[in-house]
Amino acid sequence: MFDSDFGSRARSFMVRGVVVIALVAIAVKLGDMQLVNQMVYGKQSENIVTRMIVEQPLRGDIFDRYGNVMVENDPAYAVSVVPHDFKSDEILPLAELLKMDTTEINKRIEMGEKISPYFPVLLRPDISFGTFSSIEEHLREFSGVYFEVEPKRVYLAKARAAHILGFTKEISERQLEALGSYYKPGDIVGYTGLEASYETILRGEKGYKFLAVNARGQVVGRYDDGKSDIPTRQGSDLYLTVDDGLQALAESLLVGRRGAVVALDPNTGGVLALASAPTFDPSVFSGYTSRSEWDSLVNNPDRPLFNRATMAALPPGSTFKLVLASAALEDSIINDNWTIHCTGGFLYGNRVFHCDEPHGTVNIIRAIQVSCNVFFYNLMLKVGFRTWTKFGRMYGFGQKTGIDLNNENPGIMPSEGYFNKIFGKNHWTKGYLLSLAIGQGEVSVTPLQLACYVMSIANYGKYYQPHIVRYIKNARTGKIYYTQYSERTLPIRKDVFDQIRHAMYLVVNGQGGTGFTARLPDVEVAGKTGTAQNPRGKNDAWFIAFAPFDHPKIALAVMVENAGYGATYAAPIAKSLIQYYINRTNPAPQQAPAGVVAEAAVH
Repeated sequence: MFDSDFGSRARSFMVRGVVVIALVAIAVKLGDMQLVNQMVYGKQSENIVTRMIVEQPLRGDIFDRYGNVMVENDPAYAVSVVPHDFKSDEILPLAELLKMDTTEINKRIEMGEKISPYFPVLLRPDISFGTFSSIEEHLREFSGVYFEVEPKRVYLAKARAAHILGFTKEISERQLEALGSYYKPGDIVGYTGLEASYETILRGEKGYKFLAVNARGQVVGRYDDGKSDIPTRQGSDLYLTVDDGLQALAESLLVGRRGAVVALDPNTGGVLALASAPTFDPSVFSGYTSRSEWDSLVNNPDRPLFNRATMAALPPGSTFKLVLASAALEDSIINDNWTIHCTGGFLYGNRVFHCDEPHGTVNIIRAIQVSCNVFFYNLMLKVGFRTWTKFGRMYGFGQKTGIDLNNENPGIMPSEGYFNKIFGKNHWTKGYLLSLAIGQGEVSVTPLQLACYVMSIANYGKYYQPHIVRYIKNARTGKIYYTQYSERTLPIRKDVFDQIRHAMYLVVNGQGGTGFTARLPDVEVAGKTGTAQNPRGKNDAWFIAFAPFDHPKIALAVMVENAGYGATYAAPIAKSLIQYYINRTNPAPQQAPAGVVAEAAVH
């Protein structure tokens, strides 16, 4: 596990010990004042008390794979009150200065009193200089009101990367109950993205200062000249696998659409880009967020806060045909000599299952290249439900990938048991399987899962757990920590991957290949198109790809909701991203520094 730099238990004991010592020292000092210097200090000692003020630490910074700062901190003024000292008749004038509703101030004070009436409660973070000046001018008119300098997040990346980075926000009552005694009302906490999944790493450790205040709760000086204060400890920094420039390009290519892009390094599983559209500006949540701003995001019908890259579970269309091809070839159910004659449709029972066009006689390579549905209808009946399900799960479908983000949808990888549960035993037929063969029906996947799927095909069955954080750097000691990520090898023969990869190459570069719109003159791209029916409108467009063909450096999945054909709308996006990443002139990623490999992932 991580050393004590990342823990708070020992520090908590230390803080409590120092507080006890400080209180004892105060008691001794008061005794001295009363017994030895009663004549001099008697009246003053009756009116002076000590308050412990919590100081918020700087959160750790976040860097991209090239060492460029994506997120850091700026100082900002905040206003707090001590409930015990604050007078109810002062609420209205303070609310007017802060431009807050008195109901909200009362609610915050009540929440703080439940913890302790003597601890300051945050009323308003990130106040303007004008507000600061107005309150400072009238400070002596209020009891128990304090200014505090607190850090707020500043976003410096080219990309918004909102669904990767996430955002911080004032802690909610529900989180106060769930996250433990470290947190108090008014604390800033990671809500989504890496800010949430690496909260205990990024947050740092609070500091404590002791102030002398008079009977009106007004500060008259520092206790013991600040010698008993405990300084804050800055949070640790995150160094990511993300390419800020590629991320920015992915976001720009999705503007005006609903969709997602996930690009991975097929040699490590590191996330190069993860974009969800529409997106939002995470700086909206840095500092004070008005109710109207929050409501406008939460109630937006396009759901900009929803991470489509990890949470949108949709039918994958023809991209899923490679699962069935893997099963048929690995189990030697067919070989590349087995053919089907496609006339443009397949009659099963009293229903015709359609193909986009008559493809004539095709084998498995050609069927993938031209995306022939009829071939895969026939192949599904030959392979069978159980084998198809087994290989789908082997590729990771129907389960979470384990990416270091908190919210992830496992999708649905149907099985006979699943069908028995939703349709009833003996109430479904093999006809239901034909839709599954072409990635329709009850199967659903996320863009992240499809990116992992094409990554494992690109590198002949090596499946790496996708991840965003490359390493962690302790801001105080400079010590480096690496988190562990799993890897496994799919039990599929190399010659099977050879055939599937060759077919994917022809999808983009061969005559009649459905992914010709992803073709590049100087980079050999391999891919697979997908067009999935969407009951809410136009088809969803999919495209998965890797490049360069011989030595892959990028594997990606693109999804555009309600757009149309994958070749028309998703493949060109993939083409632009591949061209940018392979041909970019930026320096190589920072060399990995020496460090300690953590025994467990932090998220």
